[in-house]
Amino acid sequence: MLALLVLLFASASASTQTTAAITTDPAPDKSAPAAMQSFQLPSHGALLNAFVYIAQGAAPHPVVLLLHGFPGNERNLDLAQTLRRAGYDVLYFNYRGSWGSPGDFSFTHAMEDAQAAVAYLRDPANAAKFRADPKNILVIGHSMGGMIAANVAAADPAIRFVGLISAANMAGRALPVVKANQQEAALPRFAKGLAAEGIAPLAGCTPESLVRDLYAHAAAWNIPDLAPRLATRPVLIITSDDGLADASDELAANLHKLGDAQVRATHIPTDHAYSDYRIALQQQVLNALETAHVR
Repeated sequence: MLALLVLLFASASASTQTTAAITTDPAPDKSAPAAMQSFQLPSHGALLNAFVYIAQGAAPHPVVLLLHGFPGNERNLDLAQTLRRAGYDVLYFNYRGSWGSPGDFSFTHAMEDAQAAVAYLRDPANAAKFRADPKNILVIGHSMGGMIAANVAAADPAIRFVGLISAANMAGRALPVVKANQQEAALPRFAKGLAAEGIAPLAGCTPESLVRDLYAHAAAWNIPDLAPRLATRPVLIITSDDGLADASDELAANLHKLGDAQVRATHIPTDHAYSDYRIALQQQVLNALETAHVR
């Protein structure tokens, strides 16, 4: 109940413009209307299925790279549409080997693909096509996408904002096993867990190959340890009742210890897909972006 009251208070105190983006279409700009462009995003020899929601208006827009989770059933495209109404471009794509994009899926490839997407947005010709600001790139990821967003931003200090929605610290959960040198003994348990998520939309991988990928990067990708490389920027951390909050809470604590006053951490009492709090989720993201002054 307390968490719900906090959410309601935050929603009530948000600016009228921010709230309107959830519920109201802006007056059309006929000279530079909102649009959608689908294209193929080049990444390491593959052409990935991708599209951009383009905000209306001629001025260069900040652009959000929206990263989906594992395997990607929840795409958060309602959030993407709201962000566009609020004046942000949004790039969405499917990683190599996922949902029809060519290539083999792996967590390593997903990391590389997200980095390729950032590079694509920084190309002046591509930015001009989307009326996007190549110097104002924001990264928001859900679940596995949160792990990717945190790591891509940690490696790229020019990314201006990081949003983690129920970030899944998949590599970090494997870290104790790796430190104890129990990888093969734990492999069936981890593989069973990944298989239960459903890998039918993913090509060129097995649960076992995916677990070994996590083992190989357990220390490097562990979300709480990324704090020193994120602490200079606004970081939004949203958790839910899905059992994944511990790593995000630890990241928030580490960022606070490092003096990052731009951390915004919120808990929403719902499931991993935020099934019954979709409006609250969007409001939290909009509020954080407004507070971060990234427009």
